[in-house]
Amino acid sequence: MSLSDPIADMLTRIRNAHSAELEEVVMPYSKMKSEIARILKREGFIRDFIAEGGGSKKMLKVYLKYGANQENGIEGLRRVSRPGLRRYAGVGELPRVLGGIGIAILSTSVGILTDKEARRQKVGGEVLCYIW
Repeated sequence: MSLSDPIADMLTRIRNAHSAELEEVVMPYSKMKSEIARILKREGFIRDFIAEGGGSKKMLKVYLKYGANQENGIEGLRRVSRPGLRRYAGVGELPRVLGGIGIAILSTSVGILTDKEARRQKVGGEVLCYIW
């Protein structure tokens, strides 16, 4: 199956798994998805992630995080830039998600970064998604 927007597919799978209260979600692997999962883990939105398999059958397994009363670790996800309409932000106009509570994930010339890291490194780039 060919996907025109694999990042939107990843976010939708995570959103659907959270609403179904699943412990994990599996999706096709890509380096960009793995980097986004790394950021989500570092920022405390997911418990863990691993890459399984090899070759064209490689899969990314994301372990979701829930609170004491089954509240979601991720309240919301929103894809910003998409294949039909790319959204870019320079250093001066990097977005703040919910006043700094959430994060924006950007694709920059130095790799996949959060909005805070991009501000610190003084780089702009394509705004991939917002997570809060």
